[in-house]
Amino acid sequence: MRTETLTIAEALKAPRLPLSGLMARACEKRTAQWGGTITYSRKVFVPLTNMCRDTCTYCSFVKAPDDPAAHYMSPAQVLATARQGEAAGCKELLFSLGERPELRYPEAAAALEKLGYESTNEYLRAMCALVLAETSLLPHVNAGTLTDGEIDMLKPVSASMGMMLETVSRRLTRKGMPHHACPDKTPVQRLRTLERAGERGVPFTTGLLIGIGETWAERVESLAAINAAHARHGHIQEVIIQNFQQKPGIGMANHPEPSLEDMLRTLAVARLMLAPEISLQAPPNLSARHADYLKAGMNDWGGISPVTVDFINPDHPWPQIDALAVATAQAGLTLQERLTIYPDFLKRPDRFLDPSLTARLANMARPDGLARVQALGATT
Repeated sequence: MRTETLTIAEALKAPRLPLSGLMARACEKRTAQWGGTITYSRKVFVPLTNMCRDTCTYCSFVKAPDDPAAHYMSPAQVLATARQGEAAGCKELLFSLGERPELRYPEAAAALEKLGYESTNEYLRAMCALVLAETSLLPHVNAGTLTDGEIDMLKPVSASMGMMLETVSRRLTRKGMPHHACPDKTPVQRLRTLERAGERGVPFTTGLLIGIGETWAERVESLAAINAAHARHGHIQEVIIQNFQQKPGIGMANHPEPSLEDMLRTLAVARLMLAPEISLQAPPNLSARHADYLKAGMNDWGGISPVTVDFINPDHPWPQIDALAVATAQAGLTLQERLTIYPDFLKRPDRFLDPSLTARLANMARPDGLARVQALGATT
């Protein structure tokens, strides 16, 4: 069975290769590492703030302070949402938020001051600690670019962290492009965060957003950068390949979405380029072609919530977990629930876990490191 790693030169030629052959090779590599198991995380999503200092032209999540929907969630709101998720059997709580809005908007700084904090990430740390103290959930933070000090501050209160690299294309930061005037989306800042997380032993999620105007070569370069960071530090748990979605009201409302073939080719090449131990994920709510995704070599469906919407793509509801299990079984594979931290990382607690989290994780994990079966708050 093949466990090959595609070189950059070979990946650059992939658009000219038969898709069926790439997908078959990707599945062979997946099976060699992951067997017949496809995983997902049962999670609850908490959009701590939807204000952000960046203005990406494909984003509908971010709101300016003069929008009535702009907010910081209060501690009571965070805890209420967390308890909804806990009651529905969730084990992971994902904090999603805009990046550093207080540096752009006086209104955001004033809202934080009223809450008793100087920065969004300080408030995020406090809310992670609240979730740990008051619920059985494991926080995962998706806070974007982070400094050394912010990672050190957040690691003791989060089991894992994430930030979509999206692309290493500096071209997309030029005027008229989707990352123009987005200081946190410059490739050098995203790559520095990947490095900092690796140096500090943070189990990390990253990925690509495809179809925003990048070239195939830029996709390959982005995958190579992720793989190189993992080769240095061994910290990349999973890579997400996410397809751009049109949404009303965004700057790219009329920009074409990537085709299914484009998505499958990118998934297959990602599997073949990346180290085999890196989990490969595709959002199940952004396509109904679940069987095709599985045939492209992915092994994880990511976070699926029984209680909260996908706040980044609210028009795309999560699939029912039971229905996804059936689709996975029809492909000859088995759906299994995992924690926010993957089994291999649980085996190296000195490197990847804060001591304050080890007991909680031990109680939540099966002997093989996947999640114990849990529903409606009961563990069996």
